[in-house]
Amino acid sequence: MLRKIAIAAGFAALPCAALAQVPAAPAVDSGDTAWILASSALVLLMTLPGLGLFYGGLVRAKNVLSVLLQLGAVAAVASLLWIVAGYTIAFGDVSGGWLGNGRAWMFMALAEVRDGLTIPESAFAMFQLTFAAITPALMIGAWVDRARFSWVVMFCAIWGLLVYAPVAHWIWGGGWLAQRGALDFAGGMVVHTTAGVSALIIALLLGKRQGFPGAALLPHAPGLTMLGAMFLWVGWFGFNGGSALAAGDGAASAIINTHTAAATAALVWLGIERFTFGKPTTVGFATGAIAGLATITPAAGFVSPGASIVMGAVAAFVCYGAIQLIKNRLKIDDSLDVFAVHGVGGMLGSLLLALFIAPTLGGTGHPAGLSSGGFLGVQVLGVAAVAIWSAIATAVSALAVSLFLPMRVSEDDERQGLDIASHGERGWEFD
Repeated sequence: MLRKIAIAAGFAALPCAALAQVPAAPAVDSGDTAWILASSALVLLMTLPGLGLFYGGLVRAKNVLSVLLQLGAVAAVASLLWIVAGYTIAFGDVSGGWLGNGRAWMFMALAEVRDGLTIPESAFAMFQLTFAAITPALMIGAWVDRARFSWVVMFCAIWGLLVYAPVAHWIWGGGWLAQRGALDFAGGMVVHTTAGVSALIIALLLGKRQGFPGAALLPHAPGLTMLGAMFLWVGWFGFNGGSALAAGDGAASAIINTHTAAATAALVWLGIERFTFGKPTTVGFATGAIAGLATITPAAGFVSPGASIVMGAVAAFVCYGAIQLIKNRLKIDDSLDVFAVHGVGGMLGSLLLALFIAPTLGGTGHPAGLSSGGFLGVQVLGVAAVAIWSAIATAVSALAVSLFLPMRVSEDDERQGLDIASHGERGWEFD
């Protein structure tokens, strides 16, 4: 009898034993998920009110509404195309290292948990959508006052699929640059280099504004620009802190470094202005802060606060010099300094990362298998490849669209202002 009872107990325990051998499904962490969703909102805050105020204050009063409308339309079309195709190009499963494999067209077949993380893939995809929206919106600063609205929307739609999504795959989606060890914490190459280089190409293709360079092109409302920079500064906490993809020490460290670099660069920029022409300005403070933010972005989660202070100071000097070179010496009308601030800042930060990631300087350490020199070489390769691809693809797509939709408005429309000429609305007037 005892033997039969023991055998029955053994059989009864088999299902439990079998279930114990099944690996537990990855669990969603509600705290991490909440942080990523909040970060998505912060990045969108940067795109719409942040960039809108920043760029709107820098242009003339007769073009404010055109800038705001371009920002809204570009963010909208980029968001929709990200859902339809951009996300799967960038973050679909790796297929040869160049493009994703098309697993998630229209956000279909999203996993309950993003592989390697503790958040739903839907939250991850939404966070990345906000990056896809803000990146082409940054370029708008290069062509304000003179680009045709229909061309802007069509070009940015193509650009997001042809430039942004593939580059995001190369670095963040496990593509060929990631396989070589390239690092970009939150978009020094993926966001700022692509947008900055592309903006420079468009500025060259469009040509100069009427009256460039001249006093008539001064910002009409520096106060709005300062408020926009403040929105961008706050939103950048989600931009960089959210890129840790978890609510932990990595996010906190990235936010500390983000704030430190912005504060340093803004103050150094004021010092440069004071030394150069005797007075610090609100536009200078705002521009310096954005330069520091763009420069720390690729390194925010990999370096120490001390390194971020140095990077912020270097960003101010280098980006200030880039503006003087591009506008005053080369006479290229990158209207709101997208390349000099975002492009140069993003590339600079990507290269400085190779120095400050060293553990002896408080960094997290080089990728496995790479020496300091080897990692610098990989970062140089990444910056060069992204810049070259952005330039070529931008030129081709911009000219292709211009065959059907002219790039530039007429001289009369430019003189009248795009608010009225292109949209039939009156902009804001400030004394």
